[in-house]
Amino acid sequence: MLELINISKTFNPGTVNEKQALQGVNLTLEDGDFVTVIGGNGAGKSTMLNAIAGVWPVDSGKILIDGQDVTALPEYKRAQFLGRVFQDPMTGTAATMGIDENLALAMRRGQSRTLKVGLKKDERDNYRELLKGLGLGLEDRLTSKVGLLSGGQRQALTLLMATLKRPKLLLLDEHTAALDPKTAAKVLQTTDEIIARDNLTTLMITHNMKDAIAHGNRLIMMMEGKIILDIKGEEKKNLTVEDLLHKFEEVSGEQFASDKAILG
Repeated sequence: MLELINISKTFNPGTVNEKQALQGVNLTLEDGDFVTVIGGNGAGKSTMLNAIAGVWPVDSGKILIDGQDVTALPEYKRAQFLGRVFQDPMTGTAATMGIDENLALAMRRGQSRTLKVGLKKDERDNYRELLKGLGLGLEDRLTSKVGLLSGGQRQALTLLMATLKRPKLLLLDEHTAALDPKTAAKVLQTTDEIIARDNLTTLMITHNMKDAIAHGNRLIMMMEGKIILDIKGEEKKNLTVEDLLHKFEEVSGEQFASDKAILG
């Protein structure tokens, strides 16, 4: 479903601020893979997701989604293949519009706009059922402005919007990092349920090692723009934080150090 072939990206080349953010990254995701991504600051995690989304062009290599080469496609054209949830709960929704209107925008993604009734009763009924599945009481607040929601409610809504059209690839960029632990756990539970229900191929960046281990069927660790660990199957199921730290030290020759990583 996703192929990264020898992807490289350097920022500010030829200057004192030159940074090799991605160095020959190769990664293949099969249909339905749920891959968690972890690494220290500057490891290349978000750069990789932004490269897949088309936020900026890569310097070399190829990006294929479901067999289609999207390397040269701009961000707005890649959007038809992708769902994305960002770290900031304020991103991804229109704050001054109602919950139902935001869902309608997500449902009409990629379609031409016409001058007709915005929302029909059957649409609202459908949205109400979808919201009920979140367990946050939002089904009774369809017309509430999204800007009035809490961070967790808004992030859950953004997740629902990102997956409404069942994207070929779901990108989650530390989407629970700005939430308190209890709310983050609820959003992660909802994430697991939606991904399992729709069999979505997913890349989830997290700074929490426990979450990286507990979720998904595969874990990759990045360092200095490269993938240095790729753990799956029974090895992933039996993995502990201590195991992961030991594997990192074996591969990298140094101790894992990050001011953001939550080790346990």
